[in-house]
Amino acid sequence: MSDSVSDCTEPRRSTVTEAEVEALVRGICFKTGPPRFLGVELEWLVHDPRTPRVPVPPERREAAYAAVRALPLSSAVTVEPGGQLELSSAPAASLMECIASVSADLDAVRAVLRQAGLALHGLGQDPWNEPTRFLHEPRYDAMETCLDRAGPEGRAMMCTSASVQVCLDAGYEEPGPLGLGRRWWLAHQLGAVLVGAFANSPMARGRPTGWRSTRQSLWAAMDAGRTSAPPLDGDPRAAWARHVLDAPVMCVRAPSGPWDVPEGLSFRAWTRSDAPPGREDLDYHQTTLFPPVRPRGHLELRMIDAQPGDDGWIVPLAVTAALFDDPEAAETAYRTVKPLAERAGSLPAPLNPLWTAAARSGLADPELREAALTCFAAAADALPRIGASTEVQRAVAEFTDRYVARGRCPADDLLDRAADSGRPDHGTLHGTPHGTRPGTRHSTGHLLSGKDFRP
Repeated sequence: MSDSVSDCTEPRRSTVTEAEVEALVRGICFKTGPPRFLGVELEWLVHDPRTPRVPVPPERREAAYAAVRALPLSSAVTVEPGGQLELSSAPAASLMECIASVSADLDAVRAVLRQAGLALHGLGQDPWNEPTRFLHEPRYDAMETCLDRAGPEGRAMMCTSASVQVCLDAGYEEPGPLGLGRRWWLAHQLGAVLVGAFANSPMARGRPTGWRSTRQSLWAAMDAGRTSAPPLDGDPRAAWARHVLDAPVMCVRAPSGPWDVPEGLSFRAWTRSDAPPGREDLDYHQTTLFPPVRPRGHLELRMIDAQPGDDGWIVPLAVTAALFDDPEAAETAYRTVKPLAERAGSLPAPLNPLWTAAARSGLADPELREAALTCFAAAADALPRIGASTEVQRAVAEFTDRYVARGRCPADDLLDRAADSGRPDHGTLHGTPHGTRPGTRHSTGHLLSGKDFRP
């Protein structure tokens, strides 16, 4: 979720009006210029690989995380409410710089966790365990109370989901394939293709859920005012500013004790109240909004499930970077997904029929498969132009052959393992070639047996 912030609050120095909120949001959420930087935020489930169905005791988890926090990493390390571990890279000047930096950090983190008998697992949704909160802080107490009002999906999202989030520059002010307006629109339409291609969460509580991306189905079932995209017609800045103002307030922070969790209060209404919010409240409010594409000065693409293997995250990072930052590939992606916009209709992502089909069927959906084939081919052509190594190009090609060309996604492997769990030759949950770092040994230290899916 990438939104961990201090629970400490300071006395409000000044309040903000509705007009000031709109001006502030328009000014800080889209910083335009040439696409120069790239980042990735990796959420991981943490299990004991010997007993992955058994939750890790909190004291054991906390001791391991204390050791991880002591590491001299270039990525920021945060812990999610259910105990998921997240690494957020520093902005990198190139794809390979980003991969090298995060890979080195992951090696260090895995070494520390290995000493504690734990391992990182790339799954979009915990396939076994019930949602159980590891962090008990005012922010997450308030979040749980707020999200529970809409149903159980919010608690599952908080405690059992994990993702690969790709961060891209907003783009140029001018029109064209690298322009802000085009990149904003493309992120929401191509986002459905990315959901389908990288779906990797078909299980919950030991059983198939009927979705290739259960994680994405959770987001779609939550409060739409918090998790849906704003309208895509018109100026992105104006649309996002309206969205921020009209979104429900999750909580009002307090210096001590539980935080207030108002019901039915928009931020716009709060600014018009007798006790209006301050600038710090606006900043905090924006961290409680979870649309599939979130503008934070840059564009944060939040729709990709965590991927299998030690280095499965490299493929969605490379493909997404190529399709956005290479002008030729960006133009191809735009032309490819433009017809899909008609299928999406007027509903915002992730609520529209296109995103629903991607989450439910993955690339078994014929239109999404065809779009993915074209987009992955364009990305493959662009990777040398953006400096991708031969190993990264090979990893993308292997993923394309194994999944995209066959109308499959990583979730289909998990479903196959679950169906074969009673047979002698049932394979492993994560034993896929694309899940190893290009050019290195296959990773076997955290493979989970298909028998672990037995109810």
